[in-house]
Amino acid sequence: MINEPALTESTYYILLSLYEPRHGYGIMQQTELLSHGRVRLAAGTLYGALTALCDKGWIAPLPSEDGSRKKEYRLTDRGFAALQNELERLRELVENGESILGGNGNG
Repeated sequence: MINEPALTESTYYILLSLYEPRHGYGIMQQTELLSHGRVRLAAGTLYGALTALCDKGWIAPLPSEDGSRKKEYRLTDRGFAALQNELERLRELVENGESILGGNGNG
């Protein structure tokens, strides 16, 4: 596991939603769907996050059609690695919790 800081829940779901290329509104919808409504992204929050993720090289915009205002994004190899790293981190959290709590939450 790479020693990276934990992803926020929003970032995790944005990256996960980009397993297939999507435009901003599609990312917002998929994030809400995957999180069962727990994560709802406002447009300003999403576009700020997309800019930051592009700067990190975790996602990239796809070429847009002439005259289209919709910008689609895709997950890069670096973004996929960050997502896999986070999944490993989360698994470790669950394994540690289950080993201490016995998997049933009753101690």
